[in-house]
Amino acid sequence: MEAFIYDAIRTVRGKGNKKGALNTVTPTHLVTLCLKELRNKHQFDPELVEDVILGCVTQIMDQGANIAKTAAQQSGYGDHLCGVTLNRFCGSGLESINQAAAYVKSGFSDLLIAGGVESMSRVKMGSDGGALMMDPAVALPGHIVPQGISADLIASKYGYSRDDVDQFAVESQRRASVAEQEGRFVSRIDVKDVNGIVMLNRDENVRPGTSMDALAGLQPSFTMMGQMAGFDDVCLDKYPEVEFIDHVHHAGNSSAIVDGAALALVGSKTAGEKTGLKPRAKIRSVAVMGTDPTIMLTGIAPATRKALKKAGMEASDIDLFEINEAFAVVPMRAMDDVGIPHEKVNVNGGAIALGHPLGATGCMLMGTVLDELERTGKSTGLVTLCIGGGMGIATIVERV
Repeated sequence: MEAFIYDAIRTVRGKGNKKGALNTVTPTHLVTLCLKELRNKHQFDPELVEDVILGCVTQIMDQGANIAKTAAQQSGYGDHLCGVTLNRFCGSGLESINQAAAYVKSGFSDLLIAGGVESMSRVKMGSDGGALMMDPAVALPGHIVPQGISADLIASKYGYSRDDVDQFAVESQRRASVAEQEGRFVSRIDVKDVNGIVMLNRDENVRPGTSMDALAGLQPSFTMMGQMAGFDDVCLDKYPEVEFIDHVHHAGNSSAIVDGAALALVGSKTAGEKTGLKPRAKIRSVAVMGTDPTIMLTGIAPATRKALKKAGMEASDIDLFEINEAFAVVPMRAMDDVGIPHEKVNVNGGAIALGHPLGATGCMLMGTVLDELERTGKSTGLVTLCIGGGMGIATIVERV
C-alpha cells in the first residue's frame, strides 16, 4: 500500500526571542492555524482525519501536556480527533511524517496529519533538562558535548575553514532572499491573531545583505565553552588524530533560533478518493541511523545511504535535496561524504537564513522540497536532518 502526501504547509518563521514578531503567539495557536488552513484550503470532512502526530522537542510549559491533542481540541475538527506528541530532537517534524506514512502503509489508518512545532521565544531550548546532557553518569562515559562543539569538531577533523563555512552561510542567505523575492514558498502561510490580523507575513530572519565582511566581524560562539568547560578536551580524547579544535561557527553560520509550525496531510489512495484530494507526492522510503554521539552531527550521510538503498536508488537519482543547516559544516560534510553537488542542495536557502524551529523543521523542509519540485517540474526529493545524540533521518519522496 502506498502512502501519499496530499499537502504540506508551514507558517512563516519568526525570530525566536522577545523581540520576535511571534513572541506573543502560543505554539498551540501556530499549530491550530495550520490545521484550519488545511481544512479551509481543501474542504475535506474533518471526521476522516484520525490522528495528529506532532513533533516538538522541548515539551514543557506552553508545549507540554501533549500539545498535539491540545491543538486538535482547538482546531474545530471534532472531539474524535486524537493527538500524540513525539521527540526525535531536530528530526521530530520529519519523524512525524514517517510515522504517519507507516500507519498508512500498514493499513491501520487512512488519513492523518503530521508535522511539528517549536516556539523557541516562549520555551527556551534545553529548558527541559534531561540526562543526556545534564547527568554526568550519562554524559561523561558517552563523551557527550554540546552540538556547537560537535560542529566545530567536524570542521577541525575534515578541514573546513572559517572562510569555508562563512561562504556557505552567505550563499544560504542569498538563495533565501531570491526565493523570497520570487515567491517560491507557495506552501507558506501568514500568522494571524485571533481577530484575523496579520502578525507576520515573511520569514523574519532572512538577511539579504549578508556578506563575508559582515560575518568576519562575528566572534566564534563556542570557543569559551570548549576551552573553559573542557569540551574541547573531551573531543580530543575521543578523536586523538585531531590536533586542536578550530572554533569556526558563530551566530551567522549556524541555524537561526525561530518560532514556527508545519503540517502535512498524509494518507492512502482510498483517502484521496474519499476527499477528492490529489496527492502531491508519494513516500518512496524512510530511514534513521545512529552515529557516534560525540561528533554527533554526521548522521545525514548514513541515513541518506540507507534510504537510497531501500528505494533502490543512487544519490544521482535525486533531483533535489533539503539538508537541514543546523550548522554550516553539517550540509557541507554531507555533500562531500555522499557526493552531492551544491546546486541540488537547499536551492532556496536553509536554516542559516530561514531558521530552525526544532520540532517543525523536518516537515517544513518537506513542504519546501515539494514546492520546488512542482515549480521546476522535477520528480524526486530527499529530506534529511542531523539529530542530537548522534542520529540521522532521511525521507525520499516522488512527485505524482
